[in-house]
Amino acid sequence: MSDQYSFEDQDGAVRLRTCWPRVIQRMQELQPSKMADRFLSTLQPESFLQGHAVLSVPSSFNSEWIKSRCFDDLKLAISEQMSDLVHVTLKVVPQAKSNGASSVAAVRISAAVNDRSRSFKPVEKFRFDTFITGESNELAYRGAVEVAQNPGARFNPLFIYGPSGHGKTHLLHAIAHAIQERDPSLNVAYLSAAQFTEEFVTSLREGKIEQFRKLHRSVSVWLVDDIQFVAGKDRTQEEIFYTFNTLQQAGKQVVFCSDRPPRDFCLTHERLRSRFESGLLADIQPPDTQTRVRILQSKATHEGVPLSDEVALYLASHVYGNVRTLEGALNHVLAKASLQSDPPTLETVKAIVERHFSEPIPTRPNHQQIVDVVSKYSGIAPDQIKGSSRKAPLVMARHIAIFITREATGDSWKHIGAQFGDRDHTSMMHAHTKIGEMIARDSEFAATIRSLMKPFKRMP
Repeated sequence: MSDQYSFEDQDGAVRLRTCWPRVIQRMQELQPSKMADRFLSTLQPESFLQGHAVLSVPSSFNSEWIKSRCFDDLKLAISEQMSDLVHVTLKVVPQAKSNGASSVAAVRISAAVNDRSRSFKPVEKFRFDTFITGESNELAYRGAVEVAQNPGARFNPLFIYGPSGHGKTHLLHAIAHAIQERDPSLNVAYLSAAQFTEEFVTSLREGKIEQFRKLHRSVSVWLVDDIQFVAGKDRTQEEIFYTFNTLQQAGKQVVFCSDRPPRDFCLTHERLRSRFESGLLADIQPPDTQTRVRILQSKATHEGVPLSDEVALYLASHVYGNVRTLEGALNHVLAKASLQSDPPTLETVKAIVERHFSEPIPTRPNHQQIVDVVSKYSGIAPDQIKGSSRKAPLVMARHIAIFITREATGDSWKHIGAQFGDRDHTSMMHAHTKIGEMIARDSEFAATIRSLMKPFKRMP
């Protein structure tokens, strides 16, 4: 990106480009993982007009990853630097491919495959003593501590699942810290399922599959984040299956994290689901108000800023969203307090929350929004959900989308059928009935559907 601005550049755009390095620096504080840094590095500021920032990303995959993992933090970081509430749009601008660029990418991934001792340095602040526990996460925390103390013994695998932004990655890094400090000779590997898939595909293409397998199957502890992204990827699922078997049989520790339990995965290989469920399944749910208060006070203490019980309780009760959003709100409050050189007052906090973090007013969803939510959940592309394939995972995702569409919009069966490839109304009714029956007999599946329905505010 050039540092020279043309006469056509708007003043707001210039301000955004000028502060962009500080935005990225702030995001590295809010999202310290290497995976987040990798996706954020592809963002480029395009324009800024009337409080609306447009950022370019090179692919739809990058856009969806950022939206699902760190979009709230991104809006917060830009708003802080622009000193006003900023609306953000991600614009997909594919990069021109060249043989040179492709070769560079291949060399980078091949280098990782050839590195037998994947070097992983966990985030410093993600330790067990900085993880605030409560009823919502106690089992996951205890399981992680047990794994860190006795890797490969009692809970193998450990499978931690729950909504994004509630501490799953924190526990993975805490496990790595504890194991590395006790025995530095152990090879601890951490990666995301997306990273595993990318390296796997590149290894096949470059003829380095044996080196890839040796890399992953020779570690002492294998920590895999966002494992839900293997849904819909048959070859990757098979590779995960055999890698898991090799490590477990050798007494090596495996830990998976996901945004949903294994039974909710749309997997081609059912035997992989059974492997996920063979150890300890531990969920992390949204924390209650008192736990949120303790999280806020712990972070404020770490930052060296006093936070009264009154202020902490107000933030915990009035900032909607996950723990990451809650911490983002606190960062905003602390930044404001530092400018005023005074501890944050309740009046200041109320003004910030009302302006930046109040709950959005729900609107009637459209068909594509619902399909996108189901696509994100299932790992199946929207066009496949609306397509004609009869593969079981695709049919299940399609039925869920039909059920949610009917419940959230109340549209006629004929209209819904038109949205799903001009199918007749009887097939729409059948899909809705089938999902309804599954909800009635399976409480966990019902909870999953309620979670998917939550953005649309219709299902109790």
